[in-house]
Amino acid sequence: MAKTKQNGSVIAIVTMFFLYAMIAFVTNLGAPIGVIWKSQPGIDGNNMLGMMGNFMNFFAYLFMGIPAGKMLTKVGYKKSALIGIAVGFVGVLVQYLSSFPSGITGFCVYLLGAFISGFSVCILNTVVNPMLNLLGGGGNRGNQLNLIGGTLNSLTGTLTPMLVGALIGEVTKSTQMADVNLVLYIAMAVFAAAFIILTFIPIEDPELGKVTADTKFEHSPWSFRHCTLGVIAIFVYVGVEVGIPGALNFYLSDTTEKGAGLLANAATIGGAVAAMYWLLMLCGRLVSGFIAGKVSSRQLMLCTTSVAMMLILAAMFIPKTNTVTMPLFNIKTFSFTSAVVPMSALLLVLCGLCTSIMWASIFNLATEGLGKYTAQASGIFMMMVVGGGVLPLIQGWFSNFMGYMPSYFVYFLAVAYMFYYALIGCKNVNKDIPVD
Repeated sequence: MAKTKQNGSVIAIVTMFFLYAMIAFVTNLGAPIGVIWKSQPGIDGNNMLGMMGNFMNFFAYLFMGIPAGKMLTKVGYKKSALIGIAVGFVGVLVQYLSSFPSGITGFCVYLLGAFISGFSVCILNTVVNPMLNLLGGGGNRGNQLNLIGGTLNSLTGTLTPMLVGALIGEVTKSTQMADVNLVLYIAMAVFAAAFIILTFIPIEDPELGKVTADTKFEHSPWSFRHCTLGVIAIFVYVGVEVGIPGALNFYLSDTTEKGAGLLANAATIGGAVAAMYWLLMLCGRLVSGFIAGKVSSRQLMLCTTSVAMMLILAAMFIPKTNTVTMPLFNIKTFSFTSAVVPMSALLLVLCGLCTSIMWASIFNLATEGLGKYTAQASGIFMMMVVGGGVLPLIQGWFSNFMGYMPSYFVYFLAVAYMFYYALIGCKNVNKDIPVD
């Protein structure tokens, strides 16, 4: 009996890792595809509008966060995951269909597809994160499983902008969604295969603590200061994670005087550089996955937020004439190459090592000691993933008139808040509230 239960847990963990990877593949389509739409007539290089696809993807979390949590408790992890996968297939299909209408009409269809895809990844995130935490037994071990699963998330996050950038090459007004159909075909195929495979995999839902239909909730997650501040931390974190490479891709792909000064294959280089950020996130999650059992989430947060603030600040003030040769992976030739880029680009890429541990660490700190309120908190956290759409949109608006690098002050302030949360805000000062 014990061996059977152990095997079931292993299957469940592997399945959650696979779903983790799918989340990043779909989510990371927003920024690189935004490079295409930004150049279209009617949008005319507006960075804020270019980020609208990314915004719509994350905007869906605001509507789906709580319902996804309720769905989890009503139908279970497996059915919730299957629903999320099916919705994801539809969302990518609609994005594919946006290549047929022209102009603003096609753009609106694309935004609808990005919004539907957002529902999918919200559901999948709601399944993956608490289940890995529960399967790991909570605490540092639960954090460790989330970090290891995050390496696959980062792998697909690395491949997406790289592949899109390679397919685009050089952005012109004639560049269309049809140029990246290959990526959408892959996404739909992955969703279809995952649905079929998951249908036949037996997954036993882990115990959700002592919560039943008769459980009374005298308070809410908002009654806990460290949870409330953690909700804000999740909001700004997702904005930082997505916004740093997304804006960097725009910056490097821009061949006007506002851009980085790259003339040849700017979009390809921009996608490859953004991919290196996600690759470093993969490396950071892989390493931290092995040390998280020994180092607390708070210590990891204090270290990484401090370094990230220094990197962003330096990138903001170093002139773009200061360049560096940066190693990049060419997905067409499947080999490493190099490109000369502003030093600020390298510094922002290094931020990937810092952001790699933040999601799991904040989630772990914010849910510590919540007991029966953990499931409710998880739904709220999923809503706050909308920050991945809001902060890049704000940064894109500032970049339209003050330039790309100065507008990174948005992400600097966000990281500064996360440092405060790790230093002071994560302490549970409401231990008098019953959680059983």
